[in-house]
Amino acid sequence: MRLTFEQRSSLPVYAGEVWSRATTPDGVNDELFPWLRMSVPAAMRGKTIDQLPLEQRLGRSWLLAMCLFPVDFDDITLAEVGPGYRFRETSRMLAIRSWVHERTVRDIAGGCEVVDRLTFELRRPGAWVPGWRNTMTVLLKLLFRHRHARLARWAAKADSSRRGTG
Repeated sequence: MRLTFEQRSSLPVYAGEVWSRATTPDGVNDELFPWLRMSVPAAMRGKTIDQLPLEQRLGRSWLLAMCLFPVDFDDITLAEVGPGYRFRETSRMLAIRSWVHERTVRDIAGGCEVVDRLTFELRRPGAWVPGWRNTMTVLLKLLFRHRHARLARWAAKADSSRRGTG
């Protein structure tokens, strides 16, 4: 069974600034800190999202709990980039059969809006364990809420620096 949810935030900086930050390994890991860290597959090192091939497996990224302990992997494939500030990543993981993460960043009055949409399907036997589906959904929602809070914190600092108030 596929499950889907969205997380959206308004930030006080322009979409291009968020895009430049959020599509780098450092930006992703800052959003995940301190709960997780992702390793960077060799095919992605030193490249921007626009330099990565589409519809090709980019490699395995290890998910490290507390930034140290391997808990899962992410076989990353960049399915789409654009139009505008948008990407769609499709992956498979140890615990998740299919993972589709779409992020869109667009300018709005006073800054930008970031929307993450996640669609995932759990692997068996985890899907049969009572409460597993709800537990994973709650954990993923909390993780994306945390990511947006970290991104908002970064954006507030960037906005203060730009205005000379930070």
